[in-house]
Amino acid sequence: MKRFHTLTLPLSLALFAIIFSSCTTYINPTQDGNWVYMGDFGGTARTNAACFVIGNNAYVSTGVDLQHNRYSDLWEFNPSGTGTWTQLVTSPMAPRSSAVGFALNGMGYIGTGYNGYFGMSDFWQFNPGTNSWRQVASLGDAINGARIRYDAVAFGLDNAVGSQSYAYVGTGNDGLNYFNDFWRFTPPTTSSPSDSGSWKQISNMPGYKRTQAVAFTYKGQGFVVTGLGTGGTPVDDFFSFNPTQPDTLQWYQLRHISNYSPFAYDDGWVNITRYQGVGFVMTGTTSDGGGDRAYVTTGSAGSITWSYNFADSLWQQKTSYERAARYGAIGFSVQNKGFVGLGSSGPNSSGATYSNIDQWFPDQPYNQQD
Repeated sequence: MKRFHTLTLPLSLALFAIIFSSCTTYINPTQDGNWVYMGDFGGTARTNAACFVIGNNAYVSTGVDLQHNRYSDLWEFNPSGTGTWTQLVTSPMAPRSSAVGFALNGMGYIGTGYNGYFGMSDFWQFNPGTNSWRQVASLGDAINGARIRYDAVAFGLDNAVGSQSYAYVGTGNDGLNYFNDFWRFTPPTTSSPSDSGSWKQISNMPGYKRTQAVAFTYKGQGFVVTGLGTGGTPVDDFFSFNPTQPDTLQWYQLRHISNYSPFAYDDGWVNITRYQGVGFVMTGTTSDGGGDRAYVTTGSAGSITWSYNFADSLWQQKTSYERAARYGAIGFSVQNKGFVGLGSSGPNSSGATYSNIDQWFPDQPYNQQD
Protein backbone atom coordinates (compact mmCIF):
# COMPACT_ATOMS: atom_id res chain seq x y z
CA MET A 1 0.00 0.00 0.00
CA LYS A 2 1.40 3.38 -0.95
CA ARG A 3 1.99 5.78 1.91
CA PHE A 4 2.53 9.49 2.10
CA HIS A 5 3.31 11.90 4.90
CA THR A 6 1.16 14.76 6.09
CA LEU A 7 2.92 17.85 7.34
CA THR A 8 1.60 18.75 10.80
CA LEU A 9 1.90 22.07 12.55
CA PRO A 10 3.87 22.02 15.82
CA LEU A 11 2.13 23.75 18.73
CA SER A 12 4.77 26.48 18.96
CA LEU A 13 4.49 27.23 15.25
CA ALA A 14 0.70 27.10 15.45
CA LEU A 15 0.68 29.70 18.23
CA PHE A 16 3.12 31.84 16.27
CA ALA A 17 0.98 31.52 13.15
CA ILE A 18 -2.13 32.61 15.08
CA ILE A 19 -0.36 35.65 16.49
CA PHE A 20 1.38 36.46 13.22
CA SER A 21 -1.80 36.16 11.17
CA SER A 22 -3.57 38.59 13.48
CA CYS A 23 -0.79 41.11 12.83
CA THR A 24 -0.74 40.77 9.07
CA THR A 25 -4.41 40.53 8.24
CA TYR A 26 -4.61 44.16 7.21
CA ILE A 27 -1.51 44.38 5.03
CA ASN A 28 -2.53 45.52 1.56
CA PRO A 29 -1.14 42.90 -0.86
CA THR A 30 -1.07 45.48 -3.67
CA GLN A 31 1.90 47.12 -1.89
CA ASP A 32 3.84 43.90 -1.62
CA GLY A 33 6.07 43.38 -4.66
CA ASN A 34 6.15 44.93 -8.11
CA TRP A 35 5.63 43.78 -11.70
CA VAL A 36 7.65 45.52 -14.44
CA TYR A 37 6.98 45.22 -18.17
CA MET A 38 10.04 43.79 -19.96
CA GLY A 39 8.92 44.02 -23.57
CA ASP A 40 7.20 41.54 -25.84
CA PHE A 41 8.02 37.96 -26.72
CA GLY A 42 10.12 37.66 -29.88
CA GLY A 43 7.72 35.39 -31.73
CA THR A 44 4.00 35.31 -32.41
CA ALA A 45 1.71 35.96 -29.44
CA ARG A 46 0.52 32.61 -28.12
CA THR A 47 -0.78 30.59 -25.22
CA ASN A 48 -0.02 27.17 -23.75
CA ALA A 49 3.67 27.34 -24.70
CA ALA A 50 6.44 25.32 -23.01
CA CYS A 51 9.70 26.60 -21.57
CA PHE A 52 12.91 25.48 -19.90
CA VAL A 53 15.99 27.20 -18.46
CA ILE A 54 19.63 26.36 -19.21
CA GLY A 55 22.33 28.41 -17.51
CA ASN A 56 21.70 32.12 -17.90
CA ASN A 57 19.01 31.85 -20.56
CA ALA A 58 15.40 30.73 -20.84
CA TYR A 59 13.94 29.00 -23.88
CA VAL A 60 10.33 29.11 -25.10
CA SER A 61 8.77 26.87 -27.74
CA THR A 62 5.46 25.47 -28.99
CA GLY A 63 2.06 27.02 -28.19
CA VAL A 64 -1.04 28.07 -30.11
CA ASP A 65 -2.11 31.48 -31.41
CA LEU A 66 -5.44 33.26 -31.84
CA GLN A 67 -6.03 31.58 -35.23
CA HIS A 68 -5.37 28.13 -33.69
CA ASN A 69 -2.00 27.78 -35.44
CA ARG A 70 0.43 25.67 -33.43
CA TYR A 71 4.20 26.11 -33.32
CA SER A 72 7.48 24.28 -32.92
CA ASP A 73 9.78 27.31 -33.17
CA LEU A 74 12.34 28.04 -30.44
CA TRP A 75 13.24 31.37 -28.85
CA GLU A 76 16.07 32.13 -26.44
CA PHE A 77 15.57 34.82 -23.77
CA ASN A 78 18.51 36.64 -22.20
CA PRO A 79 17.23 38.55 -19.14
CA SER A 80 20.14 41.00 -18.98
CA GLY A 81 19.11 44.64 -19.16
CA THR A 82 15.63 44.92 -20.61
CA GLY A 83 15.83 41.38 -22.01
CA THR A 84 16.51 40.20 -25.54
CA TRP A 85 14.92 37.46 -27.65
CA THR A 86 16.82 35.44 -30.28
CA GLN A 87 15.20 32.91 -32.59
CA LEU A 88 17.03 29.59 -32.74
CA VAL A 89 16.54 26.50 -34.89
CA THR A 90 12.96 25.28 -35.23
CA SER A 91 12.34 21.80 -33.88
CA PRO A 92 11.38 19.01 -36.29
CA MET A 93 8.70 17.95 -33.81
CA ALA A 94 5.07 18.28 -34.87
CA PRO A 95 3.69 21.70 -33.84
CA ARG A 96 1.74 21.50 -30.60
CA SER A 97 0.42 23.27 -27.53
CA SER A 98 0.04 22.26 -23.87
CA ALA A 99 3.39 20.42 -23.92
CA VAL A 100 5.89 20.20 -21.04
CA GLY A 101 9.47 21.41 -20.93
CA PHE A 102 12.40 20.75 -18.61
CA ALA A 103 16.19 20.99 -18.57
CA LEU A 104 18.58 18.23 -17.57
CA ASN A 105 22.38 18.05 -17.73
CA GLY A 106 22.54 21.22 -19.82
CA MET A 107 20.04 19.98 -22.41
CA GLY A 108 16.47 21.12 -22.95
CA TYR A 109 13.53 18.78 -23.51
CA ILE A 110 10.00 19.28 -24.80
CA GLY A 111 7.36 16.59 -25.17
CA THR A 112 3.75 15.46 -24.90
CA GLY A 113 1.16 18.10 -25.83
CA TYR A 114 -1.84 18.52 -28.11
CA ASN A 115 -1.72 18.92 -31.89
CA GLY A 116 -5.31 20.12 -32.30
CA TYR A 117 -6.75 16.62 -32.65
CA PHE A 118 -5.22 14.34 -30.01
CA GLY A 119 -2.60 14.08 -27.29
CA MET A 120 1.02 13.17 -27.93
CA SER A 121 3.80 11.26 -26.17
CA ASP A 122 6.96 12.02 -28.17
CA PHE A 123 9.94 13.91 -26.66
CA TRP A 124 12.67 15.99 -28.23
CA GLN A 125 16.06 17.11 -26.92
CA PHE A 126 17.61 20.51 -27.64
CA ASN A 127 21.40 20.94 -27.51
CA PRO A 128 22.26 24.63 -26.98
CA GLY A 129 25.91 24.00 -27.86
CA THR A 130 25.06 22.88 -31.39
CA ASN A 131 21.68 24.63 -31.74
CA SER A 132 20.15 21.32 -32.79
CA TRP A 133 17.30 18.97 -31.92
CA ARG A 134 16.98 15.21 -31.87
CA GLN A 135 14.19 12.85 -30.89
CA VAL A 136 14.53 10.83 -27.70
CA ALA A 137 12.38 8.15 -26.10
CA SER A 138 8.64 8.77 -26.01
CA LEU A 139 6.86 8.85 -22.66
CA GLY A 140 6.24 5.28 -21.58
CA ASP A 141 8.17 2.31 -22.91
CA ALA A 142 7.82 -0.73 -25.16
CA ILE A 143 5.93 -2.66 -22.48
CA ASN A 144 3.49 0.04 -21.42
CA GLY A 145 3.22 1.71 -24.81
CA ALA A 146 3.00 5.41 -25.56
CA ARG A 147 1.46 7.41 -22.73
CA ILE A 148 -0.18 10.31 -24.54
CA ARG A 149 -1.25 13.37 -22.58
CA TYR A 150 -1.32 17.12 -22.52
CA ASP A 151 -1.50 19.81 -19.84
CA ALA A 152 0.85 17.68 -17.72
CA VAL A 153 3.68 18.90 -15.44
CA ALA A 154 7.40 18.15 -15.57
CA PHE A 155 10.57 18.96 -13.67
CA GLY A 156 14.23 18.05 -14.10
CA LEU A 157 16.54 17.32 -11.16
CA ASP A 158 20.26 17.33 -11.92
CA ASN A 159 22.18 14.88 -9.74
CA ALA A 160 18.85 13.71 -8.34
CA VAL A 161 20.27 10.51 -6.88
CA GLY A 162 24.02 10.60 -6.45
CA SER A 163 25.49 11.66 -9.80
CA GLN A 164 22.47 10.47 -11.79
CA SER A 165 20.09 13.11 -13.15
CA TYR A 166 16.43 12.38 -13.78
CA ALA A 167 13.37 14.21 -15.01
CA TYR A 168 9.80 13.51 -13.96
CA VAL A 169 6.57 13.90 -15.94
CA GLY A 170 3.05 13.30 -14.70
CA THR A 171 -0.59 14.34 -14.28
CA GLY A 172 -2.43 15.89 -17.26
CA ASN A 173 -5.17 14.38 -19.40
CA ASP A 174 -5.73 12.55 -22.69
CA GLY A 175 -9.01 14.23 -23.59
CA LEU A 176 -11.06 11.73 -21.60
CA ASN A 177 -9.16 10.87 -18.42
CA TYR A 178 -7.23 12.86 -15.82
CA PHE A 179 -4.03 11.36 -14.39
CA ASN A 180 -1.94 11.27 -11.24
CA ASP A 181 0.69 8.84 -12.54
CA PHE A 182 4.36 9.88 -12.78
CA TRP A 183 7.22 8.73 -14.99
CA ARG A 184 10.96 9.05 -14.48
CA PHE A 185 13.16 9.86 -17.47
CA THR A 186 16.78 8.73 -17.59
CA PRO A 187 18.49 10.94 -20.20
CA PRO A 188 20.79 9.70 -22.95
CA THR A 189 24.48 9.60 -22.08
CA THR A 190 25.74 9.84 -25.67
CA SER A 191 24.71 11.52 -28.91
CA SER A 192 24.26 8.17 -30.64
CA PRO A 193 20.83 7.78 -32.30
CA SER A 194 20.52 4.41 -30.57
CA ASP A 195 20.85 6.10 -27.16
CA SER A 196 17.52 7.86 -26.64
CA GLY A 197 17.12 7.56 -22.88
CA SER A 198 14.41 5.59 -21.11
CA TRP A 199 11.26 5.96 -19.02
CA LYS A 200 10.18 4.13 -15.88
CA GLN A 201 6.87 4.49 -14.09
CA ILE A 202 7.19 5.42 -10.41
CA SER A 203 4.65 5.70 -7.60
CA ASN A 204 1.59 7.75 -8.42
CA MET A 205 1.34 11.15 -6.83
CA PRO A 206 -1.13 10.79 -3.94
CA GLY A 207 -4.20 12.96 -3.85
CA TYR A 208 -6.42 14.11 -6.66
CA LYS A 209 -5.98 13.29 -10.29
CA ARG A 210 -5.50 16.59 -12.10
CA THR A 211 -4.63 18.51 -15.21
CA GLN A 212 -3.23 22.03 -15.81
CA ALA A 213 -1.29 22.05 -12.53
CA VAL A 214 1.93 23.91 -11.60
CA ALA A 215 5.32 22.33 -10.86
CA PHE A 216 8.58 23.85 -9.64
CA THR A 217 11.85 22.66 -8.08
CA TYR A 218 13.82 23.65 -5.01
CA LYS A 219 16.97 22.12 -3.48
CA GLY A 220 16.76 18.83 -5.33
CA GLN A 221 13.03 18.32 -4.85
CA GLY A 222 10.01 18.75 -7.10
CA PHE A 223 6.73 20.35 -6.04
CA VAL A 224 3.27 19.96 -7.60
CA VAL A 225 0.37 22.24 -6.66
CA THR A 226 -2.95 23.57 -8.02
CA GLY A 227 -4.70 22.09 -11.06
CA LEU A 228 -8.17 21.10 -12.21
CA GLY A 229 -9.65 17.97 -10.66
CA THR A 230 -11.91 15.35 -12.18
CA GLY A 231 -14.99 17.02 -10.72
CA GLY A 232 -14.32 20.23 -12.60
CA THR A 233 -13.12 22.03 -9.45
CA PRO A 234 -9.60 23.33 -8.69
CA VAL A 235 -7.82 21.00 -6.25
CA ASP A 236 -6.30 22.19 -2.97
CA ASP A 237 -3.70 19.54 -2.10
CA PHE A 238 0.04 20.16 -2.38
CA PHE A 239 2.91 17.66 -2.64
CA SER A 240 6.69 17.62 -2.69
CA PHE A 241 8.77 14.87 -4.29
CA ASN A 242 12.13 13.71 -2.93
CA PRO A 243 13.90 11.25 -5.27
CA THR A 244 16.39 10.16 -2.60
CA GLN A 245 13.66 8.49 -0.52
CA PRO A 246 12.43 4.92 -1.02
CA ASP A 247 9.83 4.59 -3.76
CA THR A 248 6.79 4.54 -1.47
CA LEU A 249 8.02 7.52 0.57
CA GLN A 250 9.06 9.90 -2.22
CA TRP A 251 5.80 11.87 -2.17
CA TYR A 252 5.23 14.10 0.88
CA GLN A 253 1.98 15.91 1.49
CA LEU A 254 2.31 19.56 2.48
CA ARG A 255 -0.36 21.86 3.86
CA HIS A 256 -3.48 22.30 1.76
CA ILE A 257 -3.68 25.60 -0.11
CA SER A 258 -7.05 26.54 1.34
CA ASN A 259 -8.60 27.23 4.74
CA TYR A 260 -8.35 23.54 5.58
CA SER A 261 -6.94 23.30 9.11
CA PRO A 262 -8.59 24.22 12.44
CA PHE A 263 -5.77 26.70 13.06
CA ALA A 264 -5.71 30.38 12.12
CA TYR A 265 -2.62 30.32 9.91
CA ASP A 266 -4.63 29.44 6.79
CA ASP A 267 -7.77 31.46 7.46
CA GLY A 268 -6.87 33.94 4.74
CA TRP A 269 -5.80 31.37 2.15
CA VAL A 270 -8.38 32.10 -0.51
CA ASN A 271 -7.88 32.16 -4.28
CA ILE A 272 -4.62 30.18 -4.16
CA THR A 273 -6.37 27.26 -5.84
CA ARG A 274 -6.50 27.59 -9.62
CA TYR A 275 -5.80 25.84 -12.90
CA GLN A 276 -3.80 26.94 -15.93
CA GLY A 277 -1.62 29.09 -13.68
CA VAL A 278 2.16 29.42 -13.53
CA GLY A 279 4.83 29.10 -10.86
CA PHE A 280 8.50 29.95 -10.38
CA VAL A 281 11.10 30.11 -7.58
CA MET A 282 13.32 32.94 -6.34
CA THR A 283 15.92 32.65 -3.57
CA GLY A 284 17.27 35.21 -1.11
CA THR A 285 14.30 37.57 -1.02
CA THR A 286 14.44 40.24 1.70
CA SER A 287 10.83 41.32 2.19
CA ASP A 288 8.42 39.73 4.69
CA GLY A 289 11.26 38.21 6.69
CA GLY A 290 13.25 37.22 3.63
CA GLY A 291 14.07 33.75 2.43
CA ASP A 292 13.47 31.50 -0.54
CA ARG A 293 10.01 31.63 -2.11
CA ALA A 294 7.90 30.04 -4.80
CA TYR A 295 5.31 32.21 -6.54
CA VAL A 296 2.02 31.14 -8.11
CA THR A 297 -0.04 33.49 -10.25
CA THR A 298 -2.47 33.85 -13.22
CA GLY A 299 -4.85 31.11 -14.35
CA SER A 300 -8.44 30.64 -13.29
CA ALA A 301 -7.89 32.73 -10.13
CA GLY A 302 -7.21 35.78 -12.28
CA SER A 303 -4.15 37.91 -11.52
CA ILE A 304 -3.96 37.10 -7.81
CA THR A 305 -0.39 36.21 -6.80
CA TRP A 306 0.72 34.19 -3.79
CA SER A 307 4.16 33.36 -2.40
CA TYR A 308 5.11 30.13 -0.67
CA ASN A 309 7.83 30.31 1.99
CA PHE A 310 9.95 27.16 1.95
CA ALA A 311 11.18 27.86 5.49
CA ASP A 312 7.80 27.72 7.24
CA SER A 313 5.48 26.27 4.58
CA LEU A 314 3.16 29.29 4.75
CA TRP A 315 1.53 31.27 1.93
CA GLN A 316 1.22 35.04 1.68
CA GLN A 317 -0.70 37.12 -0.84
CA LYS A 318 1.38 39.48 -2.98
CA THR A 319 0.78 42.19 -5.55
CA SER A 320 -1.50 40.84 -8.26
CA TYR A 321 -0.05 40.28 -11.72
CA GLU A 322 -0.35 43.71 -13.30
CA ARG A 323 -1.33 42.90 -16.88
CA ALA A 324 -4.53 41.36 -18.20
CA ALA A 325 -5.71 38.26 -16.39
CA ARG A 326 -4.85 35.17 -18.42
CA TYR A 327 -4.77 31.42 -18.74
CA GLY A 328 -1.99 29.24 -20.14
CA ALA A 329 0.84 31.73 -19.53
CA ILE A 330 4.50 30.81 -19.03
CA GLY A 331 6.39 31.40 -15.80
CA PHE A 332 10.10 30.81 -15.18
CA SER A 333 13.06 32.03 -13.15
CA VAL A 334 16.46 32.62 -14.71
CA GLN A 335 19.45 34.29 -13.05
CA ASN A 336 17.21 34.34 -9.95
CA LYS A 337 14.78 36.66 -11.71
CA GLY A 338 11.13 35.71 -12.09
CA PHE A 339 9.17 36.24 -15.32
CA VAL A 340 5.57 35.73 -16.46
CA GLY A 341 4.03 36.31 -19.88
CA LEU A 342 2.13 35.09 -22.93
CA GLY A 343 -1.21 33.31 -22.36
CA SER A 344 -4.79 33.93 -23.47
CA SER A 345 -7.82 35.75 -22.11
CA GLY A 346 -9.91 32.56 -21.97
CA PRO A 347 -9.30 29.00 -20.74
CA ASN A 348 -8.10 26.20 -22.98
CA SER A 349 -6.65 28.42 -25.71
CA SER A 350 -9.79 30.54 -26.11
CA GLY A 351 -9.85 34.32 -26.40
CA ALA A 352 -7.15 36.84 -27.25
CA THR A 353 -3.49 35.84 -26.97
CA TYR A 354 -0.79 37.96 -25.34
CA SER A 355 2.89 38.60 -26.05
CA ASN A 356 4.00 40.71 -23.06
CA ILE A 357 6.70 39.53 -20.64
CA ASP A 358 6.85 40.97 -17.11
CA GLN A 359 9.48 40.64 -14.41
CA TRP A 360 8.61 40.16 -10.75
CA PHE A 361 10.47 42.22 -8.14
CA PRO A 362 9.43 40.70 -4.80
CA ASP A 363 11.18 43.26 -2.61
CA GLN A 364 9.95 46.44 -4.30
CA PRO A 365 6.82 48.41 -3.42
CA TYR A 366 4.08 48.39 -6.01
CA ASN A 367 4.48 51.01 -8.77
CA GLN A 368 1.48 51.37 -11.05
CA GLN A 369 3.57 53.14 -13.71
CA ASP A 370 5.82 50.13 -14.46
